[in-house]
Amino acid sequence: MLASRLPLPRSNRVRLGALLLACATLPACSGSEDDAARGPRETEVGYIVAKPSTVPISVSLSGRTVAFETSQVRPQVEGVIRKRLFTEGAYVKAGQTLYQIDPSIYRAQVNQANANLASARASAAAAKARAERLKPLAEMEAVAKQDYTDALADARVAEASIAQNKAALETAQVNLRFTTVPAPISGRIGRSLVTVGALASASQADPLAIIQRTDPIYVDLNQSAADLVGLRRRLARGGATPGSTEVTLHLDDGTEYEQRGTVKFSEVTVDEDTGTVTLRAQFPNPDGLLLPGMFVTASFDQARAPGAFLVPQAAVQRDFDGSAYLMVVGKDGKAERRKVTSDRTLGPNSVVTAGLKDGDKVITEGLNGLKQDAAIKPVPAGSASPAAGAKAASAKKDG
Repeated sequence: MLASRLPLPRSNRVRLGALLLACATLPACSGSEDDAARGPRETEVGYIVAKPSTVPISVSLSGRTVAFETSQVRPQVEGVIRKRLFTEGAYVKAGQTLYQIDPSIYRAQVNQANANLASARASAAAAKARAERLKPLAEMEAVAKQDYTDALADARVAEASIAQNKAALETAQVNLRFTTVPAPISGRIGRSLVTVGALASASQADPLAIIQRTDPIYVDLNQSAADLVGLRRRLARGGATPGSTEVTLHLDDGTEYEQRGTVKFSEVTVDEDTGTVTLRAQFPNPDGLLLPGMFVTASFDQARAPGAFLVPQAAVQRDFDGSAYLMVVGKDGKAERRKVTSDRTLGPNSVVTAGLKDGDKVITEGLNGLKQDAAIKPVPAGSASPAAGAKAASAKKDG
């Protein structure tokens, strides 16, 4: 018992320390020799095979809604407004009477024109009868031929007077009809800008009311003239083909409008103040959700780019200068850094327009820490072992 507590001699302690140190170093030396024999550690990466396709060139443009038709309700005659025959804000139909102007003076003018026409017809009948009586007498030279000529002329003047009075009567009737002010178009009418008792005039500056037709409705979009010219050049060179005219609309609150619209035309002039060109789209608006003047955003495929590649956005990396590059599987089975051109996205993918060719294997998994000429083990994307990927990443971190 006492002997077990006595310290070991110094020579024995030295031998024991050397033995422990040798035991600790032997496994490490053996592991290093095994790693050197196996060579560089391979990283398992997942790849996709690049295939060219025709990719839509989508644009998103801001704009405002514009009424399909707008009409100002204006008086055609002068008079005091006696009645307003519509409800402000209601839907009115074309031809519906909106205002009643005092018709008294115009009804009197119609009566006067009727009387003048009757007088002209009576005078014409007398002149014609006189000419007919003088005709045989003039042929027998019982009366002077000049008398017959004058009578015939009076009859013709009387006929012309009938035509003049008919025109005057029609004018009076039109003015009388204008005392009832109709709706020029069908649509939603705004507030009345005049009240009953106000004096209306055909030459007044302000309309009586304004009607707007909003189904369908226009959306005027603004696109940079430079972008539009660039697109037209690309179409002319064959680098793109015309896209779809179907438009998707997003409202100011970010929600998507249920109806789809159609691009109708593009203006032929550039706004000097903004440097933009106006494109007009047309949308159905059966529920009246879209009101004139609303701010909206429209998206549509303005063209299609053939021969482009769709690559997951995570695979496209950027240098310090902003240029894009991909990691691909090289011919020697090593990682290859490839510069590409990618200036836009489409859904979850980046659109690559240069730098790839059909059949290239683009690495999309295991990119963490992957460098040029790194030893890799490529497998189709989605089949890479998560454990293997984590082990490779841990080995790179330790190295």
